[in-house]
Amino acid sequence: MSGNASRSWVDGANEPHGFGVTHLPYGAYRQAERGWLCVRIGDYLLNLADCVAGGLLNDLAAEVREACSGESLNALLGKGPAAWAALRARLGELLGETANGQLRQQVAECLQPMSGADLVLPVEIGDYTDFYASLHHAQRVGEIFRPDNPLLPNYKHVPIGYHGRASSIVVSGSAITRPWGQSRPAEGESVPGFGPSTALDYEAELAFLVGTGNALGEPVPVDQARGCIFGVALLNDWSARDIQAWEYQPLGPFLGKNFATSLSPWVTPLAALEPFRVPAAIRGAGDPAPLPYLLSAADQTGGGLDIRISVSLSTGASRAAGMAPMEISSSSTRDLYWTVAQMVAHHTSNGCNLRAGDTLATGTVSGPARATAGCLMELTRNGTEPLELANGERRLWLEDGDEVLLTGMCVMDGVAVVRIGSCSGRIGAAAPARR
Repeated sequence: MSGNASRSWVDGANEPHGFGVTHLPYGAYRQAERGWLCVRIGDYLLNLADCVAGGLLNDLAAEVREACSGESLNALLGKGPAAWAALRARLGELLGETANGQLRQQVAECLQPMSGADLVLPVEIGDYTDFYASLHHAQRVGEIFRPDNPLLPNYKHVPIGYHGRASSIVVSGSAITRPWGQSRPAEGESVPGFGPSTALDYEAELAFLVGTGNALGEPVPVDQARGCIFGVALLNDWSARDIQAWEYQPLGPFLGKNFATSLSPWVTPLAALEPFRVPAAIRGAGDPAPLPYLLSAADQTGGGLDIRISVSLSTGASRAAGMAPMEISSSSTRDLYWTVAQMVAHHTSNGCNLRAGDTLATGTVSGPARATAGCLMELTRNGTEPLELANGERRLWLEDGDEVLLTGMCVMDGVAVVRIGSCSGRIGAAAPARR
């Protein structure tokens, strides 16, 4: 962080919790009937509007100060990388250990404990696109349904995605109601069933939040695509596999996906992840090279991110016994087949315009081993092989009362740990039957 210390004067901010001064994720919370933008430092929230009112951001452009006083990040996202960098540098000065006593006193008046804060989605999401960027996930799912031809012929040529439902994206911690829907006719029947999903699943994903976007009709070159992205957050794209299996042909995901998607309230700026950049995943022998509009030497060298995503599950029984959430899998975004720059370049290649606040997700993040699978469909082979939990329970699919927790960590020798804001959701019973 240019010009800033890597340690903070804020009490507890230098503990190895991953929310130190080199991270500074953005969020929002509700208080006094309105939303407030904030930055997390340790276990405290720094209210950005209070910083503006106290003159602490006077060196920044007026439009940046105005954006910091808003209720969502959208205005700030639209200001672009130079504005993001200037704000981040100033926040580092305010919170770094080199700040003098008078400055610390001023900043302290803008801090409040995070405990009890009513965190909300920090962005207004206009559009949501979910990709299918994990080769290992695509391969494993394909082996279940098409063992002789797991990967469709387009997969290694084009980043596959679908347009999701922005209106049903909810902040982490929101209750998830088991959805109703149609499913395949029972054996010997010709009429599909209609009822609560019996094959409810999670999908561990990483979301990328668009900043500046692009004008309609103007594709974003792959070399410029990274500059369109402001930051990342953990995302759980809940999936009703029985509904999805019946409806997905011929047009793809619909009601089996759009009943709820959980998003972390914390957005980690890409600038905080620079130390954790890695090369794009190595393509296998015989794999086709990306087409020229998807190929960049710089992106191949450093377009990947090494974020370890862990999935934990708690059940009604495990919570009653006082058990901590039980980890059931762990994977890394470094294994994704497509980089975010390739996703942006492809998304805009037909002239589609991305706007500030739009959310792009990776799709399920899975690694090469089955234990690194990012969803139950893979872990249980589509509900045919039960998953053994640490407390002796078994799961084929999620049951009412189950709570899924996604956590993310970036760890590298000699670099302060960055913990991506967690994402959780607990399954509630389906709504009563309606005719």
